[in-house]
Amino acid sequence: MSTDIRTDIYLPHPPERVWQALIDPAQLAVWLMPNDFQPRVGHRFNFRTDPAPGFDGVIQCEVLAITPGELLRIGWAGGPGLDTTVTWQLAPDGRGTRLLLTHEGFDQADPRQQAVRRLLDSGWRGHLTRRLQHLLNTLP
Repeated sequence: MSTDIRTDIYLPHPPERVWQALIDPAQLAVWLMPNDFQPRVGHRFNFRTDPAPGFDGVIQCEVLAITPGELLRIGWAGGPGLDTTVTWQLAPDGRGTRLLLTHEGFDQADPRQQAVRRLLDSGWRGHLTRRLQHLLNTLP
């Protein structure tokens, strides 16, 4: 059983537009979470969300890799012992963009991390994808 989260969505928008939604801090805040992101390798930043039991609401991140217009990889650490990696890959697909997301590094033996993985899997596939699509549909 894979413990990674993998999504593959088609967005009817050009890759440049989708890329901006990934690297612009204001756009990231609309569809993902408030942040102090900067698109440069080595930059440490935080996403902030509502606290929950055992979680202060802060996700500590670091930009690990960027290939402009194609790939963004960040370290994602938040909650008890969670130290994972999120990668977005973009590929042109007809008149739109294929967006592949991989969130990996969950400890299969840790029930708390598996619970977090299930929650994040639902979020990446559900409301965050819808929020990203809504943002892209409303931009000029």
